[in-house]
Amino acid sequence: MTVAVYLPDTETNDWWVDMLHDLLPDWQVMRMDAVTEPASVRYAVVWRPRTGDLAQFPNLKAVVSIGAGIDHVLADEKLPADVPIIRTVGDDLTQRMREYVALHVLRHHRDMPRQLQAQRDHDWHSIVVPVAPNRVVGVMGLGNLGAAAARTLADLGFATRGWSRSPKTIDGVEAFSGAEGFDAFLSGCEILVNLLPLTDETRGVMNAELFGKLAEGACVINCARGPHLVDDDLLAALDAGQIKQATLDVFHTEPLPEDHVFWDHPAVTVTPHIASRIDAGTGGRIISANLKTFEETGTCADVADAARGY
Repeated sequence: MTVAVYLPDTETNDWWVDMLHDLLPDWQVMRMDAVTEPASVRYAVVWRPRTGDLAQFPNLKAVVSIGAGIDHVLADEKLPADVPIIRTVGDDLTQRMREYVALHVLRHHRDMPRQLQAQRDHDWHSIVVPVAPNRVVGVMGLGNLGAAAARTLADLGFATRGWSRSPKTIDGVEAFSGAEGFDAFLSGCEILVNLLPLTDETRGVMNAELFGKLAEGACVINCARGPHLVDDDLLAALDAGQIKQATLDVFHTEPLPEDHVFWDHPAVTVTPHIASRIDAGTGGRIISANLKTFEETGTCADVADAARGY
């Protein structure tokens, strides 16, 4: 039983191979580039595979995404049809996202960028903000990560609302759904968190039209996928004051190019795709368990719906 592993970074790739080898001692785990008998490969564990990487394995049973999203796998135009894709999700990843969202919502809520600037200016400046129940925070996308983030914000006392394609019920969260509920969800929203899956329908959703429907001076947080955001539209909204601040964890090109305007923009916080970054120890345990279950039963709980894109 051969498992081929591919990540763009060589050092990280070797780290994952070693971890999975220890967890699957009866399986052969190797770097994808080291495979000499493609027909022996039954599973591929990947992050951002190159076009054609997966098509070289004629007996592939399933592809494992090192992460909750599968868009990077679906981006392969030569992806073999009907091969199941297994997402990597779990309590640790959910906890990391809850922490990240809470941190940056609170930063924007308490206007910490302006407070830190006051410190740099040696300005004893008291910034008064509303209490959390008077601050409207919206979460786009109410899957595993989005629902957990929304519950966390509600527990912190924020006037929390959420939007999803289909109806959802979450304690303490005002739920909106479908195209008919989207504008009502956005209206009056002061801090917007994006946790949507990346699909053809959601690509470019964070655009000028959306920004214009938020409360004036709103803050936005994108911790889903870079292509959700139209960069130029955000920059224009920041310049116009419609958007006050933005926290961005994901980008069209990663790593973010050194000359990108976001790095030095005074109203943008950049983080390097760490909101719910999985480590090999946690991820290895989740992936090895899913692979064993899939091999025994032909499926597992984390198989994604490729047709829907998540």
